[in-house]
Amino acid sequence: MKNKMWLIVGVLLILFAGLYVVNSYKNKQALEESDNPYGKDDLKQETIDQLNDPLYQNIIVPEDLDAKLDNGETITVYYFSPTCVYCQKTTPVVVPLTEELGVDMKKMNLLEFDKMDYYHVEGTPTIIHYEDGEEVARIAGEHPEEDFRAFFEQYVLTK
Repeated sequence: MKNKMWLIVGVLLILFAGLYVVNSYKNKQALEESDNPYGKDDLKQETIDQLNDPLYQNIIVPEDLDAKLDNGETITVYYFSPTCVYCQKTTPVVVPLTEELGVDMKKMNLLEFDKMDYYHVEGTPTIIHYEDGEEVARIAGEHPEEDFRAFFEQYVLTK
């Protein structure tokens, strides 16, 4: 009886080890086959799953955003997290809208870069429009498309 139990435990351990190896290989391959805009290899699984998703391109990293803000540039940034259910509902609305309107909206993944306090973001999703390196407008949370359209038309497209 004890030998059967050890055999079952051993088989389960081998199966879990095999799953770990396969998943690690799959993630490594996904990183190699995509343009990894994050500048690091230790990405969270949810981010890896979005690397080739057209809705999650145009990523900006904190160093690049800080440089643009320090230089007094005008930029619109979508702060999101791949694990945020509201972001998962908002991104498919906002990204096609920005493409339709011709808005160059950068995306900051706050799961990978824990900078919510640094950028004064209280929750995700949040879109902030900066002019001359300073925040001039923001919209936070899940909204209908009309609200996002009005935000872009009022603050981004009028300048």
